Amino acid sequence: MSDTTVYLDNAATTRISDNVLEAMLPWLRESYGNASSIYALGRRSAIALNKARSLCAEVLGCESREIFFTSGGTESDNTAVYSAARAARAAGKRHIITSAFEHHAILKPLEALEREGFNVTYLPVYENGIVRTEDLKAALTDDTALVTIMAANNEIGTIQPIDEIGTLCRERGIPFHTDAVQAFGNMRINVREQNIDMLSLSGHKLHAMKGVGLLYVKGAAPFFPLISGGSQQSGKRAGTENIAGIVGLAEAVRDAAEHLPDKTAHLLPLRERLTEEISALPGARLNGDRRLRLPSNVNFSFAGQEGETLVLKLDLRGIAVSSGSACTSGSLDPSHVLTAIGCTHDEARSSIRISMSRYTTESDIDALIAALKEII
Repeated sequence: MSDTTVYLDNAATTRISDNVLEAMLPWLRESYGNASSIYALGRRSAIALNKARSLCAEVLGCESREIFFTSGGTESDNTAVYSAARAARAAGKRHIITSAFEHHAILKPLEALEREGFNVTYLPVYENGIVRTEDLKAALTDDTALVTIMAANNEIGTIQPIDEIGTLCRERGIPFHTDAVQAFGNMRINVREQNIDMLSLSGHKLHAMKGVGLLYVKGAAPFFPLISGGSQQSGKRAGTENIAGIVGLAEAVRDAAEHLPDKTAHLLPLRERLTEEISALPGARLNGDRRLRLPSNVNFSFAGQEGETLVLKLDLRGIAVSSGSACTSGSLDPSHVLTAIGCTHDEARSSIRISMSRYTTESDIDALIAALKEII
């Protein structure tokens, strides 16, 4: 097996950027104090923690006290769902609305809540992979306690109408959570303007390290900790804070917002070229809407092919792509995302996801297209 020379699986994880790593290093080597300690080394960490929180809040359009650092997107999603459910139960409500192709970090907690007596509505996403607001409006009831819809899908990259969803939820007084793990850094997000009550982010999708993320919780939204045991982060998320990771995350969040226009201008032509040239291959089918998708993502099925075989054949040529979400790698089941948009099991198993970053080059795309033409 050759070493990877073309990396096109950035939806799975990204490389740490140089400036993020440089921002982290002092907090690993010299200023390694516990932010809860009152001596100078600890106070220095506490100051860094507060600065990171303020920076993330400024970018997202919220207040510092509404930002809580977590271990990543899964913990943030779980916390949002279980916290809202606990508040709902206390208020005598048991209805939650989501989409049929959310990340499993949302779907698995909801399955658990259904076993506890909650009623969950799974909105369809149709062939184009986009939720319709009229379906949401029809599903809302006086018993609805939470709407959780991802900002952009992690497998096919389709962008959801979160502005309209946020407005609708705000008018009805229903908390709205969005999993923005794939979206942030690829599209504009402002929680105040988009009426978002809770939002999840993950560092390793933004050129920061693995194992760090954040959850935004609007001040008025009901919130209960998922992890207890200490008074850190205003008692809302126990555990000694990962200062180096948090500082790196804040730097990555700032970078992502700052580079968004340039990144979009860079990636859109690459995405369009990939779409045109791969569509011309025998049996190729684009999954999800052609235009309403992240600039970084294309997802194709190839009739008569096996997605994992394509991934391995590309790997032998030094090119890394995926056959779906990294979180479900090794599963024998077809992608729930692709079956939700109407793919058959065979079509779902014949798919590959190509996801780019701001470091992706024209020569990377040249290499992938040439390899796919040869393989297909």
